[in-house]
Amino acid sequence: MYFCNAIFIFMKNDLITGIIKQFESYKTVGDKTFDQLTFEEMSWQYNDATNSISIIVKHMVGNMFSRWTNFLLEDGEKEWRQRDQEFEASYTSKEEIVDAWESGWKCLFDAIEPLNNHDCNKTVYIRNEGHLVSEAIFRQLGHYSYHIGQIAFVGKMLKGNDWQSLSIPKGNSSEYNLQKFNKPK
Repeated sequence: MYFCNAIFIFMKNDLITGIIKQFESYKTVGDKTFDQLTFEEMSWQYNDATNSISIIVKHMVGNMFSRWTNFLLEDGEKEWRQRDQEFEASYTSKEEIVDAWESGWKCLFDAIEPLNNHDCNKTVYIRNEGHLVSEAIFRQLGHYSYHIGQIAFVGKMLKGNDWQSLSIPKGNSSEYNLQKFNKPK
């Protein structure tokens, strides 16, 4: 009986499982970028019109806390959020940036992990606009991947030839595919 229930639970949450996997994948890109950078590099801005990695992280964390706190119960744009302040540099160390990053992701995963596929058809609000839970989640997947792409791009620019690729390095696609396709499905 337990085996049947486990299969039902897995099937019931397959969409949520896939969503969590995608968020984890994006988080890993950020994690691996941070591993290669110093605090000074994470604080670098091309000019006043652009954001440093630390500011992007601060914005993402503010967004995560706002969107995922009481996710099914409250509007995703909380009254206590100070979005404009998210674009002001305030972190004083790499550890502070990483700690904030981790706390934002914890808030997100704590909100998503209990969901089941049925929850995806419920309505939540962001700035008083109704979204299906699935739409709200996909909206955040897009938002976070956009910013994580910025983070990785800035990191790659800063490190130049010392950058450690986060995916298949240039010129290695054939070798990578050969390894993948030589394994059983």
